[in-house]
Amino acid sequence: MLKARAKRHAVVFAAVLLMPVLGSAAVYSNGSKSSTFDVTMRIVADCTIGTNGMDFGQSQGVLATTVNAQSSINVTCTNTTAYNIGLNAGTGSGSSGTTRYMSGTGANTGVVQFNLYQAAGSTPWGNTQGTNTMAGTGNGTQQTLTVYGEIPAQNTPAPDSYKSTITATVYF
Repeated sequence: MLKARAKRHAVVFAAVLLMPVLGSAAVYSNGSKSSTFDVTMRIVADCTIGTNGMDFGQSQGVLATTVNAQSSINVTCTNTTAYNIGLNAGTGSGSSGTTRYMSGTGANTGVVQFNLYQAAGSTPWGNTQGTNTMAGTGNGTQQTLTVYGEIPAQNTPAPDSYKSTITATVYF
């Protein structure tokens, strides 16, 4: 019985001695040294812009009264970044500055005059900074701006699909 107990103690003692080797982490006590490192980045003034199309309708008849429509521009600028949004004259024949036309897409050369405003029926929206662009300041999240469109009463051109492509630019 004494022999069995001694044998058991020897096994336990051996297991205790092997524990650091079999999976315990080593502990050092000769001192330590540390070093630091920086984690950095730089944010620069930046903006992104996206647009949505404007549709005055696909079944307009005689243009005897004003036709209104709206669209939107989504701009995201870094926080505190000042910006201006400009709209060019578009691709319609005869367009210049804030005088805009949609051209017929078929064989005819007819045009439909239209206006784009920063607020319903007020300030024409153009592409000259400080004069007719829309100013804002970024806050780091998307800001949605409404574009107000108007086709004034006018002589109605031939039946056709009419189109102009407007380029929206964010200046920052």
